[in-house]
Amino acid sequence: MANLYPVVDFDPVFLSLGPLTIHWYGVTYLIGFACYYLLGQYRLKHYPSTWDSNQLSDFLFYGAIGIIAGGRLGWVLFYNDTSLIADPTLPFRVWEGGMSFHGGLIGVIIAMLYFKQKSKKSFFEISDFIVPLVPTGILAVRIGNFLNGELWGRLSQQPWSMLFPDSLPTHLHPNNMAADAWQNMYEQGQLDVFARHPSALYEAFGEGLITFIVVWVVAHFARQRGTVSAAFLLSYGTARFVVEFFREPDANRGFVAFDWMTMGHMLTLPILAFGLWILFRQRAKQP
Repeated sequence: MANLYPVVDFDPVFLSLGPLTIHWYGVTYLIGFACYYLLGQYRLKHYPSTWDSNQLSDFLFYGAIGIIAGGRLGWVLFYNDTSLIADPTLPFRVWEGGMSFHGGLIGVIIAMLYFKQKSKKSFFEISDFIVPLVPTGILAVRIGNFLNGELWGRLSQQPWSMLFPDSLPTHLHPNNMAADAWQNMYEQGQLDVFARHPSALYEAFGEGLITFIVVWVVAHFARQRGTVSAAFLLSYGTARFVVEFFREPDANRGFVAFDWMTMGHMLTLPILAFGLWILFRQRAKQP
């Protein structure tokens, strides 16, 4: 009997007005920025802080630039194989897709360093305020990945597995078959062997929702600079490292070490290491 796994085949376009096309993926970034601002205003109202509303808005601008520029450059450097000499405009064509969280994180850190000089705040004074506002944005963007039918997981026959059309062999893609023929194959269970983990949803849950809860709780009780930042790095890093075991490795990278470690694993190790360093640094300073 066929399992009839759900098919992830959403229309990626949110709104189309003549030559203007707005994709769901872009909308999720806007949702993330809106969550940052609204949660930031909540923290300003309910928690003691050296920040004010103008600084919250200023960093939204700098952080957004860091996320977009860093995320795109990170994808070009970490995941893309096209030579920049052959295609020098590639980093600027963000509308084509291709973003890296790790690159975006580097971009935000650079934005923090600039804001540190501008505001005369310490680095952890900035990061401890910012990081509780970040996970909801990660959650939103991971939902965007899911709606795009991308970043699918490894093959799986779990009851909650799903079919991602773009992961199917070319000759079985719905665009390359008559609609009724594809539907018959689906209903007869001939496509069940291609079902995969919905790893983008796993990331939305772990990197987004769980990390938000962990960091928000830590931010409520933490008294020492850097603790909230460490909580974010360790929670996100752990979630990402675990999900990489369920996410399909990038086709042009595969396993980069030990026949199990992906590029995502490799790029997440420094995040975990930095989080641990912050905690050990704090402990060493305690009398």
